[in-house]
Amino acid sequence: MDFKGLIAEAISNVTNISKEEIKQFIEIPKEESNGDYSFPCFRLAKELKNSPVNIANNIKENIKIDENVISKIDVVNGYLNFYVSKENIVKTAIDKFESQKEEYGKSNIGEGKTVLVEYSSPNIAKPFHIGHLKTTIIGHALYNIYKSQGFKTLGLNHLGDYGTQFAKLIEAYKRWGTEYDFSENAIDKLADMYVRINNLCSEDENVLEECRETFKKLEDGDQYCTELWNRFKELSLQEFNKIYELLGISFDSMNGEAFYSDKMQEVIDILDEKGKLIESKGAKVVNLEDQGIETPCIIQKANGSSIYATRDLAAIIYRSRTYDFDKCLYVVGEEQRLHFAQVFAVAKYLVDKKYTDGLEHVYYGMIRLPEGKMSSRKGNFVKVEDLLNEAITKAREIIEQREIENKDLVAKQVGIGAVIFEDLAESRIKNQVFDLKEALNFNGETGPYIQYMAVRTKSVLEKAGYIPEANTLNVNKATDESSIKLLKYLMNFGNIIINTIEKNEPSIISRYLIDVAKSYSNFYNQNKILSDDKEMQDIRLYITYMTKVVLTNGLNLLGIEVPDKM
Repeated sequence: MDFKGLIAEAISNVTNISKEEIKQFIEIPKEESNGDYSFPCFRLAKELKNSPVNIANNIKENIKIDENVISKIDVVNGYLNFYVSKENIVKTAIDKFESQKEEYGKSNIGEGKTVLVEYSSPNIAKPFHIGHLKTTIIGHALYNIYKSQGFKTLGLNHLGDYGTQFAKLIEAYKRWGTEYDFSENAIDKLADMYVRINNLCSEDENVLEECRETFKKLEDGDQYCTELWNRFKELSLQEFNKIYELLGISFDSMNGEAFYSDKMQEVIDILDEKGKLIESKGAKVVNLEDQGIETPCIIQKANGSSIYATRDLAAIIYRSRTYDFDKCLYVVGEEQRLHFAQVFAVAKYLVDKKYTDGLEHVYYGMIRLPEGKMSSRKGNFVKVEDLLNEAITKAREIIEQREIENKDLVAKQVGIGAVIFEDLAESRIKNQVFDLKEALNFNGETGPYIQYMAVRTKSVLEKAGYIPEANTLNVNKATDESSIKLLKYLMNFGNIIINTIEKNEPSIISRYLIDVAKSYSNFYNQNKILSDDKEMQDIRLYITYMTKVVLTNGLNLLGIEVPDKM
């Protein structure tokens, strides 16, 4: 039953305001003492020219609603609080779940729409550090979430495989390449060379200028530069793929910046034809003041070489033609907000409004070590491969004494899950100090805790040996406080996913799963599930089954697996 719809229609009949307008303001109160649903009447004060308290009292006096469904209505400080009968909550939650069972939470709201998610996008020839981990985990979660709602979803890894940094590496290789053995730990050797050449560039402006000229040679197809670039790329991808395999991630496209190198001229030509390119200190730029952006967007440097904005613009043109997308999400750190504001503004001159309306920068906060900001130029970073392997090792130590099979697999599932959940536990826009000890904490509001509660539900069901049929359940046997609270959480799973998509915020699901896990723990402790009362046992088993599905599906959306045993 659609309780919100029922309440909205009843209020609409009294106020003559549309059901749809009313429904969007109906809330679920934070405090259970304020009912199951609440309507803030101050939303109608201006339209009805009356005080919220008077409006609330008038609605309560005149409302006509099924008393078998809504057992009580209160007025508190201009709010209308509605109390759903407990039996209806139980029945509605079970009916809603029963219609989907193992597929619970999925929908087809995105059918016929295409969403592109650009994420991860590490720089070739640099270690994959925890800064890259954030975009990879957020992006993969969004990929899973959109896909679960029927969107045609494509994951794009826009590799940083072009730009002046590669020219720096080429120059470094010319100077010191013979000092390194690249047969093992190649990316560490490349990173060391990168730090050395950056130090040299800081000391000598002439070296930096040489690097810029070398990049122009690379763009022009110089054989020596191209061969070295390809070698650096191959060595890097070997290392990146190890990490993606650990995280269980694959991509629909690995086209990096270099893929668009032969497509950038079209960007320049279109902007030139439309009279948008102007010269500034020898460079070609687009003035964006008319769109409220004071800083112009550089399209071509003074020496004729490109910049990553040009490649992003070429990518937008290519993606609009290739994928005909409805949304294109860029999961990139907040430090790139100006860049994407500029790119999206320039894109209005290149592609149809349909595509520019779908461009969105899904930014996240800065990642810092306890001792400060990371920098690959200075060699100050945490390697993701080391972090993930340490997490797996620590998880293996914790489960070592437990009587479970496949300990290595469980250690991997728990260790990786701990790191992923740590990255998704809080709002993506918050700055994060990445503390390895905290990430590997297996107590409290963590991924392993939720995994453990999911495993507990499996264990209860295995011990019972069956899952009851929904149509045999006695809903009156589950009206206790802990059951109702848990069922209200479970019933809200679909809304949580929709809210996550509306805000592109995976932490909404993370926090929800913590609430579900805690609520099930309370339900488990308050109620004897396996009992002599068959009707009581059946409905509590079914609620346990519902919880298992929600926790498992929710964790899977975040990219976390649930072990069979823990």
